[in-house]
Amino acid sequence: MWRKSSYSANAQNCVEIGRGVGIRDTKAPATHLAVTSGSWSAFLLSVKLGKFAPSGQTD
Repeated sequence: MWRKSSYSANAQNCVEIGRGVGIRDTKAPATHLAVTSGSWSAFLLSVKLGKFAPSGQTD
């Protein structure tokens, strides 16, 4: 099952997440990037901690 963020509304330029499957682009649904649940959790934690924020921004 694939899902995209509720923030994406009806946009077609989105990234979708598939539980236990990976990440894919809505424009290329036939391919996906496989990620483990541990890697995904680490990525989400990094985002929440602001590690990917532009320099000087942490919001």
